[in-house]
Amino acid sequence: MLRSSIRTLSRQNLIFASASLRAPRHSFSSSLGSSLIVFRFPHHPSRSLNPPPLSLSSSTANSLRFDRAMASNSDSPQSIYDFTVKDARGKDVDLSIYKGKVLMIVNVASQCGLTDSNYTELTQLYQKYKAQGLEILAFPCNQFGSQEPGNNEQIVEFACTRFKAEYPIFDKVEVNGKEAAPIYKFLKSSKGGLFGDGIKWNFTKFLVNKEGQVVERYAPTTSPLSMEKDVKKLLGIA
Repeated sequence: MLRSSIRTLSRQNLIFASASLRAPRHSFSSSLGSSLIVFRFPHHPSRSLNPPPLSLSSSTANSLRFDRAMASNSDSPQSIYDFTVKDARGKDVDLSIYKGKVLMIVNVASQCGLTDSNYTELTQLYQKYKAQGLEILAFPCNQFGSQEPGNNEQIVEFACTRFKAEYPIFDKVEVNGKEAAPIYKFLKSSKGGLFGDGIKWNFTKFLVNKEGQVVERYAPTTSPLSMEKDVKKLLGIA
């Protein structure tokens, strides 16, 4: 009698165990004592266990896009003051030291046909308006006809001795191409030229206002003294 009951119980356990293996994915089984109990739940094939996608209102989505755009813009330079350059001795110069100044930025060369006239007038303009807040930043460049072949020491000596230049002369840079100095990439993107953004020749000039924004670009043949009216306007003394 006992053996018969055991065989019956065993067959029932096998039936329940087999049924549990065939149960839908939302079923589970539990063994209580000597009996195997199977629990089944309704199966919904169309119902996903993953949460539904988050639905944003149009105003929220626009706000998120604006935040991403602002974050992206914050990574790019917003003014001249965001740059650090090398001086003629190779030391870092943070251009934020020129906040509140009107800047004239020019790529210079010592052996160009425009050298004498430009250096002479740059010195005259600087001496006349330095006290009112004008700064001239000169960047030697050898990309045009190899007309600036000397090293930094030779370039500074030439400008200061021959033309009495008192404004800062920085490290020699490239102004065009892949190796262009970051500050020149910014200048060109801010103010393109008549036939494209590239610098065309020595003594291309950029005017920067007191907020560090590029406001005007001048061709190499434009004389510094002819820019005097624009300089005075930015200085607030026109």
